[in-house]
Amino acid sequence: MNLKMNKEALQWYKKELDLEQGDHIRFFVRYGGCSSVQKGFSLGISKDEPQRIGASLEVDGITFFVEESDIWYFDGHDLLVTYHESAGEPVFEYQS
Repeated sequence: MNLKMNKEALQWYKKELDLEQGDHIRFFVRYGGCSSVQKGFSLGISKDEPQRIGASLEVDGITFFVEESDIWYFDGHDLLVTYHESAGEPVFEYQS
């Protein structure tokens, strides 16, 4: 499982979460919502310190990660985070 993010999504996270070098952002599984990979679950985000990283991406000194315990959610897919201009927020795409 790989994490990928475009520049626009990175800039949105940096601005909205007031991120700076050394910060960690966790993508975590939450009950509820919808996704194309796991019905009844969706992804949440939080500023958090990693415990057991299952996948990560470091950009501009900021680490985006998924804990080992949440890797099941992706069902063998990679996560691509892009910025959706008309929605004004990042979107999650699951790639085979």
